[in-house]
Amino acid sequence: MKLRHLLPWLGLLPGLAFADFDIAKTWINPGFYSYHYDRNKGLEDVNPGLGFEYPFNETYSLTAGAFRNSDRERSNYIGVYVMPLEFHGVKLGAVVGGFDGYPHYKDGGWFPALVPTAAIEGKNWGLNIAVTPTIKNRLYGAISFQLKYRFSSGSSD
Repeated sequence: MKLRHLLPWLGLLPGLAFADFDIAKTWINPGFYSYHYDRNKGLEDVNPGLGFEYPFNETYSLTAGAFRNSDRERSNYIGVYVMPLEFHGVKLGAVVGGFDGYPHYKDGGWFPALVPTAAIEGKNWGLNIAVTPTIKNRLYGAISFQLKYRFSSGSSD
């Protein structure tokens, strides 16, 4: 594994050392399913991987992971979900962070991202729905679905 793949993960360590960390709050996910707006590009809709999301409170969560992106390349991500609104049990906001691995954007290097997101969360199961815009000749837009699971939350639905 290259050092550039480890750097985002190492950035989590100081925050976790000072946080009141409870592993039971952590969401895990197997990647994404992305429905691309441009269906004629031969893009990969199934984007398997492994990701984690750790909520600090009802509004903010730390997220990081790796997945096979729509260009069939490995991508990493790290960010913060900021979800200040709720409408009929659906949390609304965005994930603010960075991604890498997209060959047509920054030569596969890291770039900042702001992705509008909705989340539906129960006790153990949840679903994040993200709207990724198209950036011509760089990124392909999609609506992405990320199923997530946690083993225990200490709260009820």
